[in-house]
Amino acid sequence: MAILTGLAGITTAAWIYVVLEAHRMGNMPMGMTDHSMTMHAMVGVRPWTATEFGLRLLMWAVMMVAMMVPTAAPMTLMYAAVARKAAAQDNPVAPTFVFVAGYIAMWSLFSVVATTAQWELDRVALLSPMMVSNSVLLGSALLIVAGVYQLTPLKRACLRHCRAPAQFLSQNWHSGTAGALRMGLRLGAYCLGCCWVLMGLLFVGGVMNLLWIAAIAAFVLLEKTIPFGETAGWFVGAAMILVGALGLAL
Repeated sequence: MAILTGLAGITTAAWIYVVLEAHRMGNMPMGMTDHSMTMHAMVGVRPWTATEFGLRLLMWAVMMVAMMVPTAAPMTLMYAAVARKAAAQDNPVAPTFVFVAGYIAMWSLFSVVATTAQWELDRVALLSPMMVSNSVLLGSALLIVAGVYQLTPLKRACLRHCRAPAQFLSQNWHSGTAGALRMGLRLGAYCLGCCWVLMGLLFVGGVMNLLWIAAIAAFVLLEKTIPFGETAGWFVGAAMILVGALGLAL
């Protein structure tokens, strides 16, 4: 219960931030004129400052916590069970929060890449003020790439590690605090290999579109946990390819 409460607290706090940020950004276009939005589409926005880059990085990092920490709950609970058993045998291991910190650190590194990608797309005026792709070609290409990746052996290999907590811990166990951090980083790497391309779809539906964020997060969670998650991922991948191809054709 303590671990579940902690994970729920982290996730809730992250979602509150995401909702507030989405509400703030959702009110921004109200003050923009049609002329200013047209100019945005033509020449892009002004260059980001270091502060703006930092704020966007914070947004991505917190959003990754909101989306991905719940999907790591089965693995986290398994680690906590091992830690409790080890403590009962007078052989304590690193606290569970160290393991979770490693996992979050890996997704924070991804957030740097995502922020840089957003900056580049914004620089070439491929994103609307609401951080949605304003290019049919870009949106369709992202869907097709995500769909194809769903069908690759690398995707399946990473997903299988994420779906097997006991096997992951037995194969990757390292003692000590550094070992727990290393395992968290390793889990984050597998999770990143499983889901990184899905995060690119945020540029299709909107980086701050709450329903779109929740839909991707729910899909990742179900893909990792339900019995036929891997098969469902194949069907979803095929659907992404079809929608992307239709977008290019129309």
